[in-house]
Amino acid sequence: MSFTASLLSLSAFSLPPTRTDMMMVTPINDLHGWEPGSMVKGERLMRCKLASTHRLFDLFGWAQIGRTCLTLRVSKEQEHFLVLPDGLAYSEVTGSSLVKVNILGEVVEKGSTNLGVDTEKFSLHSAIYSARPDVRCLFHLHTPATAAVSAMKSGLLPLSHEALLVGDVAYYDYNGVMEDEEDRVELQKSLGPTCKVLVLRNHGIVALGESVEEAFYTIYHIQAACQIQVSALCCAGGEQNLIMLDRTIHKPTPAGTVGWAGSTFGPLHKSRVGEHEFEALMRTLDNLGYRTGYAYRFPVLLERTRTRREVEVPATVTAFHQFDDDGVHPALRQHPFAQRQQQERTRWLNTPNTYQKVSQEQASPGHQRTTWLKTEEVTQAGSTAIKIENPNQFVPLFTNPQEVIETRNKVTLLFPPEPEPPNPFNELTDQELEEYRKEVQRKQDGGTNGTLLSFQHTACLITLIVKYVYP
Repeated sequence: MSFTASLLSLSAFSLPPTRTDMMMVTPINDLHGWEPGSMVKGERLMRCKLASTHRLFDLFGWAQIGRTCLTLRVSKEQEHFLVLPDGLAYSEVTGSSLVKVNILGEVVEKGSTNLGVDTEKFSLHSAIYSARPDVRCLFHLHTPATAAVSAMKSGLLPLSHEALLVGDVAYYDYNGVMEDEEDRVELQKSLGPTCKVLVLRNHGIVALGESVEEAFYTIYHIQAACQIQVSALCCAGGEQNLIMLDRTIHKPTPAGTVGWAGSTFGPLHKSRVGEHEFEALMRTLDNLGYRTGYAYRFPVLLERTRTRREVEVPATVTAFHQFDDDGVHPALRQHPFAQRQQQERTRWLNTPNTYQKVSQEQASPGHQRTTWLKTEEVTQAGSTAIKIENPNQFVPLFTNPQEVIETRNKVTLLFPPEPEPPNPFNELTDQELEEYRKEVQRKQDGGTNGTLLSFQHTACLITLIVKYVYP
């Protein structure tokens, strides 16, 4: 059997990865209405992290049937751990479906499913947690590449930069169970106090981390290093034809990074190993609709500083549109008709409020009508007339009366009173007035010639007015 055929046969044990273009996904963070009484501080976020890691294993094609196991220490005081219930697929894991167990594998919090926990599978993790109190997360990977490397006598070779990034590697002859105390003591001796990678002979590789981010960062590079080693050995035909990297010369990137936030001279934010990479994967899952519930510590977008043109323009003018990158308002690029429509929409935003809402009395008692009037109209309508009882009513106190009279005379000279209009009856003679009285008397008598006399009277009156008023 060729090497490629053997890889294909090994890959048959892995679950098929879930497609990322599917229409619906089960949200990871389903803890909004689920409040267990035994939930400790920070457990909600830990559940979301571990469930998100199971989804990543499913998307990367690393999920194995009954072999891969991911656990997380929740509380060091009580020694409680989160594990996946037996029989649940990696694509189905949510925050509430994880089971909380103690160091012996006994169920403390069952979660939202009716599935149990495989205590034999958890026995290895229990032994590692007991030997290493500093470890909070364990990822046991059993992909074809990692299983192939764990079966090699040479172990993990320093063939790539990824192999150097994982650091020191410990090896242990694992027989499948950890029931005897001798096995636990031997595991503790093999693991040591600081090693973060444990190769189980013929059983894959375990990554240890102080956080979920660090453990995933380690297991990701272990998988890449194993794939490179398997491919290199297949192509080269043997270990003697490969070039090994010297760890003293080819030093990997130091663990832990220090990122600058804000500007160049902004405050320092120290990040844990693999935190930036894990946040990028969480953003990918959130964009796909997984709803990870992850609490991001490092924002992706830098806050853009305000330019001068945005400060000079009033807020009411930019209420509907923002400026382009070149500083031109979008309204200037529009059609003239669209510009007029935009100006009509913003006309009232840039005008002062000169109207006031008032209530006016109606003709029927007890009814009022609300209307809008200009401020000056409201002032005029609401003014009250003041009765003038004394010509000197508005004269200031302790004023000399002689000065008041002189000022009044000056005003009279500047603005003399208008002459009265002429009265046409004042220009008539006694004879003409007597004739006018007689005609009026005839009209009042109501004789047979009353209508004719009224016409004569009107004609006489018009003649007198034209003669004396409009000569």
